[in-house]
Amino acid sequence: MELTPDFFQTTSKILTVAELTRAIRGTLETKFGAVWVQGEISNYKLHPSGHQYFTLKDQRAAIACVIFRNTLPTDAQPISDGAQVQVYGNVSVFEARGQYQLSVQILQTRGAGLLQAKFEALKRKLEVEGLFDPARKRPLPKFPKRIAIVTSPSGAAIRDMLNILRRRAPNVAVIISPVRVQGIGAAAEIATAINELTAQEGAWGPIDVIVIARGGGSIEDLWEFNEEIVARAIFTSAIPVVSAVGHEIDFTIADFVADLRAPTPSAAAELIVSDSADLSRRVNELANCLQKCLRNFLLQSQTRLRFLSERTLARELMQRMRDAQQKLDLIAELLRRRLKLCVVDARAALSSQAQSLKSHDPKRELVVRRNNMIDLRRRFTGQAPRLLQNAQQRFHRAESILRVLGPEATLRRGYSITTDAGGKVIQTIAAVRRGSPIKTRVADGTFGSEVTADTAPAIADS
Repeated sequence: MELTPDFFQTTSKILTVAELTRAIRGTLETKFGAVWVQGEISNYKLHPSGHQYFTLKDQRAAIACVIFRNTLPTDAQPISDGAQVQVYGNVSVFEARGQYQLSVQILQTRGAGLLQAKFEALKRKLEVEGLFDPARKRPLPKFPKRIAIVTSPSGAAIRDMLNILRRRAPNVAVIISPVRVQGIGAAAEIATAINELTAQEGAWGPIDVIVIARGGGSIEDLWEFNEEIVARAIFTSAIPVVSAVGHEIDFTIADFVADLRAPTPSAAAELIVSDSADLSRRVNELANCLQKCLRNFLLQSQTRLRFLSERTLARELMQRMRDAQQKLDLIAELLRRRLKLCVVDARAALSSQAQSLKSHDPKRELVVRRNNMIDLRRRFTGQAPRLLQNAQQRFHRAESILRVLGPEATLRRGYSITTDAGGKVIQTIAAVRRGSPIKTRVADGTFGSEVTADTAPAIADS
């Protein structure tokens, strides 16, 4: 519960002591939080539990202070009454007694410097969290191909580094991420640059090493590299980070978190790449050593071979080797002959195929087939009238024969055709009876009649 100016006017609830104390505690912690206070120590007491209690006072007021066990480092200076100190802690309320107090996190003698105290406090905090653990530090690649440098593009540090990198490893690609290295907001820029180099690695290819660099200066000048945001960006980086901040005597939080701390930016350039001249010299030394070793090995082998050749087993072995060499020569000669025959056969087959290809030249085949098509078209064009004429002639000939041999011609010669009532031709007298109606067809028409007498077969003339 929080106390507000109109708390007592707006509530009619009757509070318990604990509720009121808790409300006052919440208001104090929210209002003040962590503060720096200076004064004189009195009533100092070290409790058996390890907690330390004392009163911090000046000429006008006093405040109770507590240092919980393991808050201060073990090598911290001893506390005694009458000491003038500066403390950093959170304002809170000890509810059991209803008294407000200061939970101390940093204690230093007056005049030691706030920045140094903040440095030590953050260092202890991050060390407890494991950001300085040597086990998590990664080795740098032996031969990096691409290096990213987070620094000010106008500083002397980047010029020195580029000169050294160009001289020692001219084939290494260098990416410069420009940031401010001093002033308000510089720490955020440095952390953002490290995060972007890690997250957007694909935009410029894989990066092997990240270097954060700055020239020397006072603790105020280098303070951006003591900020927690920079330390955590280095800790979470997936790429090994080298800290090259200040001179050799300068130490920053970034140095403790980084995978490697370089005394100066120039030293960092020499540490992350190997000298090409030294590498070439080393390769030549190894090559000479290898040649010497190989020469010694050959000499030893020759000596041993001569020693073995003096023995019977060695002579037999040499004889087998000579036989195998002769056999190998015979096989090699046979292979050469067969290869020559294969080459001759292949050339002959190739020549035959070339001649066949020439005789079946597509252009010539196209001309021949085009001529055949023209001839067929001409034959088809002239064949139709001739076939029609022949068909007409056959038709007229058949028509003439039909006129001579057909039933109409027979009727014109005096013959007739008689059919019964169903139209069936009467060919014998057995096909009719008396009274049967019949029809007779002559050359110029048809007439009907009726059978009036019994029929009898005609008697053939003898």
